[in-house]
Amino acid sequence: MSSYKYELIIIISNQGHTDKIMETAKENGARGGTVIHGRSATNEEAVKFFGIKIQPEKELLLIVTTKDKKTNIMKAVSDKHGLSTDTKALCFSVPVSDIVGFNF
Repeated sequence: MSSYKYELIIIISNQGHTDKIMETAKENGARGGTVIHGRSATNEEAVKFFGIKIQPEKELLLIVTTKDKKTNIMKAVSDKHGLSTDTKALCFSVPVSDIVGFNF
């Protein structure tokens, strides 16, 4: 059994959906998150537009939470905004050994 008390949930989704995802996460125990803008790096998703390859825009939502809230947040996000939706959100978590500045 892991001795970590905190988890970092990383949610990758299509651009423009992070407000809805964060609302779902908050309804299930998250207190806040940070959005990072990015783009897909896979060749399969590149779209040609006038001969120029366009990569789909993505957003990463980072949420630090306590270990006991992680599963509920991830399940709710996956159920409501998962790969079968327009959001195409996928999520995973990594343990966090120490935190500073958070008030859990």
